[in-house]
Amino acid sequence: MPIGIGVGIGISNVYNENSPKALIVEGLLLAASGGVLIYMALVDLLATDFMDTKMLSSFKLQLGASFTLLLGIACMSLLTLMGA
Repeated sequence: MPIGIGVGIGISNVYNENSPKALIVEGLLLAASGGVLIYMALVDLLATDFMDTKMLSSFKLQLGASFTLLLGIACMSLLTLMGA
């Protein structure tokens, strides 16, 4: 982190945030960080919950968990739309 702060201070005088190259780089970095967050949420966190023996043995529990997962996704999408 200190190295990143130093680089940021070093390029702050020559950085033009409205240039096409800067916008492309920012978009790529935001997409990469979003992808990492989605991967962590789906693979590392949810997979352990959905692969539990209690979950696998009950269809009602699987259905309820899937419904609440989709409800949460819809709520987060709604929050994103309201913030835009």
